[in-house]
Amino acid sequence: MTIQRWKITLEYRGTDYAGWQRQIDVPSIQQAIEDAITKFCQQEIPVTVAGRTDAGVHALGQVCHFDLDYGDRPLDGYGLMKAINYHLLPQPISVIYAEPIDNEFHARFDALNKLYRYHVIQRPSFLCHDRGAAWHFKRALDVEAMHEAAQLLLGKHDFTTFRDSECQANSPIKTLDRLDVTKREYDAYGGVEVIFETEGRSFLHHQVRNMVGTLMLIGEGKWKNGDLIAALEAKNRGAGGVTAPAEGLYLARVDY
Repeated sequence: MTIQRWKITLEYRGTDYAGWQRQIDVPSIQQAIEDAITKFCQQEIPVTVAGRTDAGVHALGQVCHFDLDYGDRPLDGYGLMKAINYHLLPQPISVIYAEPIDNEFHARFDALNKLYRYHVIQRPSFLCHDRGAAWHFKRALDVEAMHEAAQLLLGKHDFTTFRDSECQANSPIKTLDRLDVTKREYDAYGGVEVIFETEGRSFLHHQVRNMVGTLMLIGEGKWKNGDLIAALEAKNRGAGGVTAPAEGLYLARVDY
């Protein structure tokens, strides 16, 4: 028996899924991937992911690994990618890269950095093409003020204020390496796309969405930088802003 560990990189639209993790009677990304692998090789193989995403959250560069016994038959990354994708259609889930990897590799524990991207589209008219793919926000935002405030969250902190009550992490202390807020034209009539990009080795449950929701208070002019610092130091979820909708969040990249 020859066991080969494979590393695959995925993109998916999470709108109609209950998140990454397999659950009973609801569709999940994990179930879709594992079912596709089973149809390809007639083996039930568990897949290990770099980081579980919540219901409605999307991915541009999610990473998983699994072990496959394919005997002596030839199989390269391109062939595996095509085979899994064939069985994923027509779902909005796609393997964009596959490669054989050392058997010691672990998609979760070996991850050195994760990049999350959050999209807000600010305009009065409702969204058509990006409905379900961004947070539609009608009121004006001061993006420069949000970016300036975001820098106050960099470094090692107790992020309890931005932690979901059901977070299972052992500690609320995390190190935030980058949190940038930028904007670009969305349409020709004043619509603006606001993009949050944040990087770190790991994040608490809902941390990114809670940081975004809190920074939006800065953008609306309801909070000043001192309010953000006070919220962080309070170490209390109730001191922060709302949890930004899942539909605007993307796991963009995992670095090893």
